[in-house]
Amino acid sequence: MRVIFMGTPDFAVPTLSEIIGQGHEVVAVYTRAPKPAGRGMAEMKTPVHQLADRFGIPVFTPKTLRAAEAQQAFASLGADVAVVVAYGLILPKEVLEAPALGCLNLHGSLLPRWRGAAPIQRAIMAGDAETGVMVMQMDEGLDTGPVGMVEKIAISPDMTAQDLHDRMSGLGADLMVRALAALERGSLGFVAQAQDGVTYAAKIDKAEARIDWSRPAAEVHNLIRGLSPFPGAWFEADLGKGKERVKVLRAKRVAAVGTPGTLLDEALTIACGEGAVQLVEVQRAGSKAMVAADFLRGAKLGAGTILG
Repeated sequence: MRVIFMGTPDFAVPTLSEIIGQGHEVVAVYTRAPKPAGRGMAEMKTPVHQLADRFGIPVFTPKTLRAAEAQQAFASLGADVAVVVAYGLILPKEVLEAPALGCLNLHGSLLPRWRGAAPIQRAIMAGDAETGVMVMQMDEGLDTGPVGMVEKIAISPDMTAQDLHDRMSGLGADLMVRALAALERGSLGFVAQAQDGVTYAAKIDKAEARIDWSRPAAEVHNLIRGLSPFPGAWFEADLGKGKERVKVLRAKRVAAVGTPGTLLDEALTIACGEGAVQLVEVQRAGSKAMVAADFLRGAKLGAGTILG
């Protein structure tokens, strides 16, 4: 089929790769425009843009698709279907209706739970035991379209957002190419989403990332793993040169009690409002991620220290 692919981050790369590998004709890729990045602030193309370049696929980076000129250019491609994976721009009605078979979106949740921008992080932060990836027929609403295919994924107790992201990315790519094959055969059916159980996965606000040790250990643990690696849940502590921000990338719940925010031992066990967590992997400002033992060798922290 003639496919327009619309995506931006590394999460979308496996899907584009699979679509190409299955022999579909990707007539164009739509992605976000390059942005300055790195120490030299050089223009950096998105991961999807870089893959498209390797295969010689035309790339478009419009700032909006609401302009008539952009809509005409999109329609002129004569696509059978558009595949959308974490693109980042709203698709107006004129774009949604341009491909002969519509627009399919790969979404990382069990809709209608966690519609919106951050379904992976929100599912973990809420302590969900299960999520999934879905292929949805797009409409003008926010992740409200009917669902064509779904794969469920168990969220293990210590799984981080990065772990789940990577699992979803590969599984979603396979799901999408199966959906395209069914669509081409005329056998892809769609089921309307349930009216009950709707929740919204709001974009992560950096203000949410500071750890509140007065919360129960279960909530602290879910915050840590839900925000790992980005933006990263964090606390402040005096590591020998004044207060410093420390990100927590991995932790585990342990059976211990104490005043919330107190370092209970030499193994980075920290008391919470109920129970405690033990930090497994952390990252100091300007440093690489490190396991707890390596962190403690360079940090002047002892039992009884109060963390902010």
